[in-house]
Amino acid sequence: MSWLETRTVARLAAVALLAALTAGCFQPMYAERGPSGDAALRDKLSTVEFPPLNVPNGSREARLGVAIRNELMFKSYGGGAGAPPLYKLAMRLQTSRVTVITDSTTARPETESYGIDATYELREIATDKVVMNGSTSAHVTNDIPGQEQRFARDRGLRDAEDRAAKVIAENISTRLASYFYAGM
Repeated sequence: MSWLETRTVARLAAVALLAALTAGCFQPMYAERGPSGDAALRDKLSTVEFPPLNVPNGSREARLGVAIRNELMFKSYGGGAGAPPLYKLAMRLQTSRVTVITDSTTARPETESYGIDATYELREIATDKVVMNGSTSAHVTNDIPGQEQRFARDRGLRDAEDRAAKVIAENISTRLASYFYAGM
């Protein structure tokens, strides 16, 4: 065995030894019990109440609020119902549409960017104290078909809204999970 092969084997052995030493240090985030033996993350997330957004009924923001709320509830509770609420998550949404590309010959928009900016705060229900707050945003693009395809344009915008709503829900869900996992 040459000195290069010996050196490579020694490095691999050192990496394997370090991996074996730290193998017990890692705990899955969604394990049955927390890192210190306390309640599981799913149990803590189930104590969050997600009230409906305060937006006008029938508006695009109302549909987005329902989509984001449903996604957050599913990520927190799964298919079941939540536990008695200890926390309340309040959200505010602001949407935007910007034309990104216009056809130079017809001056019609070809591509739009749709964005949702969300601010949220988690309050403890017993004390009404804000324990966590933050903001997140999602910007997605959608193509706009020709003038004759107005229903396809509306459907493209709705798909863009749905994709942005999923990103917002994922960001907030991840932030909530990290907050509860870190031990508050």
